[in-house]
Amino acid sequence: MEIDFRLNGEDVTATTDNPTTTLLDWLRTEAGLLGTKEGCNEGDCGACSVIVTGADEAPRALNACILFLPQLAGRAVRTVEGLTGPDGAMHPVQQAMIDRHGSQCGFCTPGFVTTLAAAHARGATDHADQIAGNLCRCTGYAPILRAAQDVEDASVPDHMRDTAPAPAVRNARTFHPRSADELADWYVGHPDATLVAGATDIGLWVTKQFRALDEIAFLAGCDDLRGVAVTDDAIEIGAMTDAETLRAAIAPHHPSFAELLRRYGSVQVRNAATIGGNIANGSPIGDSPPPLIALGAMLHLRRGAARRSIPLEDFYLDYGRQDRQPGEFVAGVTIPRQADSLVCHKLSKRFDQDISAVCGAFNLSEVDGALRGVRIAFGGMAGIPKRARAAEAALEGRTRNAEALAAAAEALAEDFTPLSDMRASAGYRLQAAQGMLRRLATDAPSILAVRA
Repeated sequence: MEIDFRLNGEDVTATTDNPTTTLLDWLRTEAGLLGTKEGCNEGDCGACSVIVTGADEAPRALNACILFLPQLAGRAVRTVEGLTGPDGAMHPVQQAMIDRHGSQCGFCTPGFVTTLAAAHARGATDHADQIAGNLCRCTGYAPILRAAQDVEDASVPDHMRDTAPAPAVRNARTFHPRSADELADWYVGHPDATLVAGATDIGLWVTKQFRALDEIAFLAGCDDLRGVAVTDDAIEIGAMTDAETLRAAIAPHHPSFAELLRRYGSVQVRNAATIGGNIANGSPIGDSPPPLIALGAMLHLRRGAARRSIPLEDFYLDYGRQDRQPGEFVAGVTIPRQADSLVCHKLSKRFDQDISAVCGAFNLSEVDGALRGVRIAFGGMAGIPKRARAAEAALEGRTRNAEALAAAAEALAEDFTPLSDMRASAGYRLQAAQGMLRRLATDAPSILAVRA
């Protein structure tokens, strides 16, 4: 297999017999670029961060350790070695890191520098959020943040303005559809194939479980499955839309959902992970299904020429089992337009970049002072993302106050019998979910979104 892309300003062709070769492994073993480090090898530590630019994308930081080479076709990549200009001038971020003494042992430094350079190119100034996915065991964050602040007004070097080449993958035994139609026609005949979108989950199948994938379709070329369209009636989200794009698009309409997406994962993960992948994965602790269910989202599925739409809550049948036919894929999801009454609450051991123990979404709309059309959904409380119908019934028609919310909290015991696992005990999960409901009587949505 031959994959054409641009590396540090030069067109290259990567050759591999294994379609799940990661960019990190190729950089270090084939390209001889050793600045990009392997730390966790699962997209958590950021030591392997690189800058990736697509044809219609601004530069983005991505984790090279869970980025497969075929995903780079037609894209431009910059590693830490490519930040210095052709004349040897350092990137403003590099110089600021030196001036501010931002490097200690140095292992994590290339990832910090590339992540900050990508953020600088995009004009981002939320520096702590930008580097939340870069971990430093030397605890050197303060000087790194000062370095980021120092370069806020610095110009982006000309050599960083990458343009992406035309996508090309040759001699491949994998499938690379250029549209949803191509994918639909092919997937019907290959229903057991693995569909790779952002690879934030599938990447770990390879790097941690050492799984060999037989048939693979890489969906990066399906641009018609990407994007968010806001109409008078709905918010339409394509399955290939990444979490960071969705976060920005949903913020004006449902800011608590946007804040939940900010905690969904690091910038590097949000730049890669897709909403369709998170839904289709079916994890009981996935962060996007509870708010989508609480908002009454409809899921759009496609098999060949056949299309159908179902309420998202009906897609999840049991642990590891969804209402999806062989050869059928998630094409998108639609949220009905509505007044914002959504509050999301995520509880995790680590605030940033951690998997939920409990994720609650509460859509408590009011009509003439009474709660109407109450929708409450939880992740982490059952084998699937699930509505809390007894709790909903306890609130329907009542005034939103401490007494009503306490009654709904007690009703949660009828809705769920949580499991105990490494993240939380069953009893703790139930108490936490009940606490989320009770706090709705006094806490503002913006507070709930960040206090977990």
